[in-house]
Amino acid sequence: MIWDTIAAIPLAQLTAFVAGGLLLNVAPGQDVFFASACGIQGGPRAGALAGFGVGLGVLMHVTLATVGLGAVVAAHPEALRAIKYAGAAYLLWLAWKSWRAGPVDPSARGSVRPWAIIRRGFLSNALNPKPVLFLLAFLPQFTNPAWGPVWQQILGLGLIFAFTGTLVTMGYGIVAGYAGHVIGRRLGLINRIAAVMFAGLAIRLVAK
Repeated sequence: MIWDTIAAIPLAQLTAFVAGGLLLNVAPGQDVFFASACGIQGGPRAGALAGFGVGLGVLMHVTLATVGLGAVVAAHPEALRAIKYAGAAYLLWLAWKSWRAGPVDPSARGSVRPWAIIRRGFLSNALNPKPVLFLLAFLPQFTNPAWGPVWQQILGLGLIFAFTGTLVTMGYGIVAGYAGHVIGRRLGLINRIAAVMFAGLAIRLVAK
């Protein structure tokens, strides 16, 4: 069983992995900015749902890394380039939608369609090729054949990383949602702020 394999990993090694993963998750990146933008635009619930959707995207990348497809994608730059531009185009579409949405009605900010927000979060992460490359570089550092099947270690560690990362990203989205509520009452520019953040993420994704 996977969790029996994880239990075989020395506690010091497992603690170092969890600590390192949390530090990486807390550092603001595309996932954090996306959930924050959704929170600012739609409120705390939308920010939490976006963070949850991002977590589902991470699970997809963990699966790819476990079965080795991530290594295949990484070996073909044209595939990575196509995924990167598809992700940037999606973020620019979100930016355009947000920019044209107009002023925010504070009374409507809590009215969000859960699956729509989750889907947006999932696509934002799934269309970013960097997570699977990161997992392929990060997870193997904490594995050892002496502790059990390596693929089980990668899957188990990946699930832990996805779980903690999802909680952190949801937390950012919730906090941004409350902050956005305050900003919305004072400025009425919530959708414009979200649009700028989405466009910035698109540029950042293509530039790197």
